[in-house]
Amino acid sequence: MSGKTTGAPPLLDLFRGEVETNTAVLSDGLLALERGAGAQAIEPLMRAAHSVKGAARIVGVECATSLAHAMEDCLVAAQGGRVTLDAAAIDLLLRATVTLAQIGRAAESNAAVAAWEAGHRDTLGATIATLKGVTAGQPAPAPPPRAAAPAAAPAEAEPPAARPAPGTAARDRVVRVTATDIDRLMGFASESLIESRQLHAFVDSLRGILQKQDRLAKALDDLGNAVRTGAPQDEIAAQLADCRTYADECHQSLSDRSVDCDGHARRLDDSSSRLYREVVASRMRPFSDVLSGFPRMIRDLARSLGKRVRLEVVGESTKVDRDILDRLEAPLNHILRNAVDHAMETPAERVAAGKPDEGCIRVDARHRAGMLLITISDDGRGIDTERIRRKSVERGLVAGDLAARLTPAELLDFIFLPGLSTAESVTEISGRGVGLDVVQTTMQEFGGSVRVFTELGRGTRFTLQLPITLSVIRAVVVSIAGEPYAFPLTRIERIARVNRRDVQMLEGRPYFSFEDHHVGLLEAHEVLELDGQGLAADELPVLVLSDRSFRYGLVVERFMGEQDLVVRRLDPRLGKVSDIAAAAIMNDGSPLLIIDVDDMLRSIEKRLQAQGFGQLAAAPAAPTPSTAPRKRVLVVDDSITVREVERQLLANRGYEVATAVDGVDGWNSLRNGVFDLVISDVDMPRMNGIELVRNIRQDVKLRSLPVVIVSYKDREEDRMRGLEAGANSYLTKSSFHDDTLIQTVEDLIGASQS
Repeated sequence: MSGKTTGAPPLLDLFRGEVETNTAVLSDGLLALERGAGAQAIEPLMRAAHSVKGAARIVGVECATSLAHAMEDCLVAAQGGRVTLDAAAIDLLLRATVTLAQIGRAAESNAAVAAWEAGHRDTLGATIATLKGVTAGQPAPAPPPRAAAPAAAPAEAEPPAARPAPGTAARDRVVRVTATDIDRLMGFASESLIESRQLHAFVDSLRGILQKQDRLAKALDDLGNAVRTGAPQDEIAAQLADCRTYADECHQSLSDRSVDCDGHARRLDDSSSRLYREVVASRMRPFSDVLSGFPRMIRDLARSLGKRVRLEVVGESTKVDRDILDRLEAPLNHILRNAVDHAMETPAERVAAGKPDEGCIRVDARHRAGMLLITISDDGRGIDTERIRRKSVERGLVAGDLAARLTPAELLDFIFLPGLSTAESVTEISGRGVGLDVVQTTMQEFGGSVRVFTELGRGTRFTLQLPITLSVIRAVVVSIAGEPYAFPLTRIERIARVNRRDVQMLEGRPYFSFEDHHVGLLEAHEVLELDGQGLAADELPVLVLSDRSFRYGLVVERFMGEQDLVVRRLDPRLGKVSDIAAAAIMNDGSPLLIIDVDDMLRSIEKRLQAQGFGQLAAAPAAPTPSTAPRKRVLVVDDSITVREVERQLLANRGYEVATAVDGVDGWNSLRNGVFDLVISDVDMPRMNGIELVRNIRQDVKLRSLPVVIVSYKDREEDRMRGLEAGANSYLTKSSFHDDTLIQTVEDLIGASQS
């Protein structure tokens, strides 16, 4: 830097915010110019560059001042018609915008800015010199080739808001709240304070009533004494009149205070509710905040692949909790990159297929039924489910005979597995199969869901459904075994009342028809292992729950309505409570538990494996003759197909097999049951296999339990990582095709006793 930065830290904070806002304006505006926007679109770009220049000059960040000044001069020349902003010039301005964003992120302190400039002085000087040349009428040089490193373009285009500045990890998070919002919060807080202070006057008035009650009590005592001692009737009548007077005064005072209290409660509830809603609203940000870098990323990535793709966004102003929004960037990035790389055809291929030469990716965000619904759709080639079938067999994720029986919907589940990619070759953009599992994991962490729909040759649509905010959830409150429980609306597919006449039996289990599917019915109190009785009513209250593979109908006692619940996390000392996610307080002040639907779905699957489970109000099953216990094996894998393959292999050899869908589910099973062996995958949501093995080895009761890791990863370092964590054996999923898995199990615990 040519001069010392004299701005105090608060000014640097303001400078970073100024750069963040205006670089987003520059990036969006330059992309609009490239798409053919008129000369009027240059004016806001000039203002943005001018604003950054002024802010940089105030805090003494000279490198940003010089760069913004060069950009402003170039834009002024373009507005005046002296310069034509062709593709090369826009590329240059976009690179300069990225550089400005980097300076803004580096402006944590004077030293940080100086360090950044020292490392980028040559590049920065070249960019400024080139901008001055374009302003003088020289043609902009062609952009550096991107084919060698196409993955770098999206990283450069990442919006400043999406990544924390260096050194911010240890700092308190800073959020932006407008002055208007602060004024509203102050107003609501003042109203609440005034209403709370009125309680003192109310308490004083209650003391007056207590004094009147004391006089009434004394008068009643005097009246009683007069009656017992045989006082004259006129004296008793006078004392009785005094008692009535005191009683009337107490009644009138209580009546007045009751009216005052009712009005005060209404006002306090109103001001508190408005204050709470305003605080929640201050946590919300527009959906557009997470999208600012994606148009540039898609543009650069498409160009590097020889494609033409545009991004359309609907619902940019949709409000989302800032914690959710910060975590949405990674899943959206993976889906959009996959759409450009896998789904979109080249212009020649699109024209040959009767499509426009430019592809379109559409992102739609909206609120629906108290939830956030994000849809990402494209008009590309669609997903070839037959290729998924072949790839899943090649990767050893499923046996060939089982793969042949899978439906297209079941095959689409495989794209969310780590390690599976339909790309023909590995590039820096794709082919490693490490993308969409991030999408599924993120949705599960938020208690949301992801679904995919595709039509070959027409396009693909991803639908993400998740809460609008994490601090408050919209939930359906139901009664189970006489107690209230809450089910998040994001995880309920349908609320229904099923007539008992519509309930049929299939393989000894009740079900009803819903959208051309058979939905199994289960009593909620049985799933939660609570004392309760089956409903005898003709109409059954049912919650339809589902994951991507199964639907279940949960019969509850009654619906108690929808409520907005403030989520209260359980004490971490409790560990993971089976089937329970959190707690909350209902509107009437009583506590309730919020159901973990993922855990409950796993509990249902386990229960369905038990003989005779699922009968609605069925009689107890007759006892069966005792047999020698079989050795029990727990299979932990987030792929339903892999779980089923392993279960069948072991069950065919006589082992009793239980399954779990991830590390948390497996850990719950181990703490609540007795097993002779654990077989676990590595890459799973919530708790991976390595963490599960470590938990087992650290538990006094379980540390000697044999554990086998079965993973798609076959590198030596992966094997050593699993063994170092405490696994007894490490196998790859190719072992399904021979006797390696069974032989390993028998070596560790012996053959089954059945």
